[in-house]
Order: sequence, then structure tokens, then C-alpha cells
Amino acid sequence: MRRTIARKRDGAALDDAEWQAVVAGYMSDAIEEAQLAALFMACYFKGIDEPEAAALTRAMVESGETLAPPVANCVDKHSSGGVADTASLIVVPIAAACGIPVAKLSGRALGHTGGTLDKLEAIPGVRTDLSPEAFAEQVRTVGCAVAAQSARLVPADKRMYALRDRTSTVQSLGLVAASIVSKKIAAGAPSIVFDVKVGRGAFFKDLSEVEALSRTMVHIAESFGRRCAAVVTDMNEPLGPAIGTGLEAIEARDFLRNGRRDPRLLALCAILATKMLETAGFAGDAAGAIRHALDSGAAYEMLERMLAAQGAAPGALDALRPHARMLEVRANRSGFVATIDAPKLGLFARALTERFGGTAGVFVHKRIGDAVTAGDVLATVFGGESGEDVLAAYGLADSAPPPRPLVYFEIASEAGGGPEAAAGEPRSRLATR
Repeated sequence: MRRTIARKRDGAALDDAEWQAVVAGYMSDAIEEAQLAALFMACYFKGIDEPEAAALTRAMVESGETLAPPVANCVDKHSSGGVADTASLIVVPIAAACGIPVAKLSGRALGHTGGTLDKLEAIPGVRTDLSPEAFAEQVRTVGCAVAAQSARLVPADKRMYALRDRTSTVQSLGLVAASIVSKKIAAGAPSIVFDVKVGRGAFFKDLSEVEALSRTMVHIAESFGRRCAAVVTDMNEPLGPAIGTGLEAIEARDFLRNGRRDPRLLALCAILATKMLETAGFAGDAAGAIRHALDSGAAYEMLERMLAAQGAAPGALDALRPHARMLEVRANRSGFVATIDAPKLGLFARALTERFGGTAGVFVHKRIGDAVTAGDVLATVFGGESGEDVLAAYGLADSAPPPRPLVYFEIASEAGGGPEAAAGEPRSRLATR
């Protein structure tokens, strides 16, 4: 192990056998945490190339079980994390209602970003700790399941990620790619869509870094025989209006049931759902099927069926209401919204839910580019007693900022992603704010 650390410290690429030995040695406690921490730090500074990331992915997958596909055409969807990113709660039932089963493993909140599992568990009775067998059976019988990673799947990732978190080596592109893809491979879905966030509210701020990460994940997943696509999306402001576990569950409910659909959230959900259908081999008009799933109520019914299968109390989702205490945060000057500190809002909402319960949080009314007059409501705080942090998160200017794309580009594998997407080549920008 000392020689392996030294080789990486000096910039060498480790081969498959070395990464196999590292993972196996760490899982058997033959390698000390201090040694692996040193290797991760060397990886952080020297980088991991794509073949190395693929080798590490294989070693991590082999540390546990790999599920067979619950259904031949099922799809998984991953988000790299953001603020007010309610998309998973929306696109999973949409895709399932269109006849494409969804087998999704999700994570919990990390830092300022929200976690899909936490949002589901804000609904009374919902369980996310499904066994691999129960997970697969639910996908087959209901059409979709969203669950936590089982201890039987990629145990090396859970243990190694915790060490990376403690040693500040999380944001290494190769280590991130191996961590994400290993879980998706072990979960068994033959098709995968990655929603990779970039910007102020994301873990990665640089577009070139995110492009490299997306390309690496697509290529690694493809090497395992998966059809996959990556969609690089903007996270310079909250994606949707609701920030907070229960508030986001309410947002997804109303989006699917009542047609109260935030335009920015709707635009991205339409793109992601389309990619999920296309990557899974949907034959037909994907856009038309998605509209029908929404307008007919089929997507909402699918969400209710999934929640019931995972233990939701009858009427639990319908009964959810925002925290009774509410405070409107108003603009102290006129102008245009130039910036929104999404991490500040995410951390503030997380603190509110921890203190006041799952239906506390923040609801954003004004977005970047919106004109405001002094006294206009920028956001509503549910559960809190002060709006100072929210007001401080808004940056107002005398002129409107230039528009930004909502989706920067897509990268698709050869086996999926639509007929006009060349393997590994980014598409043009798809949508702007």
C-alpha cells in the first residue's frame, strides 16, 4: 500500500489489480484508514483518469451484490444534488405512468443539497429501507420504487465515501464518478439518466469540470453494458420554488395533481422524463405520452400507488400542509433579482426542518431576472421567526442579468439517447430560463 500511495502521489495511474487490492484490503481491514485517506488525497491533487475510475468502479461493485434488472426496460435516474430539486419525485411517476418502470436508488441530504429519501420520509408512514428483493418486486408490480441503498449493494462505497467526507476529498472527479456509477450498476437498471448540476448551488461550479464528470460517468456505465445519458443542468438558483423536505413533497403532489407547475421545474422535468423514456427504448411520441400522463392524472395516481406500496398512511400525502407559522420576506429596494445564494437558502431550510419539522422551509416567489418593487414578496418562510437569512440570499441590481441556459448540453452513450445524439458528443443548448 505504501508503494501504491507513492505511485499516485507521483502522478502514476493505478491499474485494475491495484484498485482491486485497495478496495479488498480496506474492506477486510488489512489497509488502515490513514493509508486510504492518504491515497484519496493523492487522487484529489493528482487526479484519476477514466480507465482508473472505471477500474475503481468495478472493484467497488464487486464488494457486494449486483441486482438483476427487475424489468428488462426499467430505468434509473440520478441527480448530483441541488436546492429545490424536486424533479425525482415528479419524473419517476411520470415515466412509470408512460409504461417505463423506474428502479431508483436515492440518497439523503448532503450539506446544502436536499435528499430524495428525506422528502419521501416527510410523508407519514413512507419507508425507504427496502430490501433488494422488495425493491425489485415493487418495480415489477407497481411500476416504480425509490429506496435507500441496501447494505448488500456496494458496501465499499458507503464506507469509502464516509472517509472521503471526513478527509475533504469528496470533490475529486474520478472518485465522484466511481461512487455514483457503482451504485447505479449494482442497482441493476439497464438504463440510466444522470442529471449533473453545475453552478453556485451545485457541488461543482465549473462547466468544464462537470462536462468531464458527465462524460466519464457515461463512458463507465456504457462499459458495463448500460444505456445512459447525462444532462448537464443549471443550479445557480433553486430549481423549483419549494425548499424543504415536506414542502417539496407538497410541491410534487400539486405539480402532478393540480397542474400548479412552476415553469422552470416543468421545463427540466419534461427534459428529464423524455430522456428517461428515450434511453429506456420507449417506442412512440415521448412528449405526447408525458403530457397525457400529467393531464390525465395517471402520473399522480402512480405516485400514490408507489407511496402506498412503501407504507404511506391513507391520505397522508393529501393531508400534508406547510407549517402554520409563515413569514413573508419583502424586497427592501426596487430593481432586478441578479443573484440568489442557493446554498444559503438550502442550509437555512434544512435548519428550519430540523427545528420545526418536515413541513417547515422556504418558498421562493422571485427568481433571477425578475423585476421587483420595494415591498414585493421575495419568499415565504414557513416555521421560522426571521427572514434575515433569506433576504441576505437575494442580490438585487439596477438592471436584469443576462439569461442562462437551464440545460447546457447532453452526453449520450452509443446504445441510447436518441437518434441524433452521437456517442459522447454534447448536444446544443436545449432551454433557457
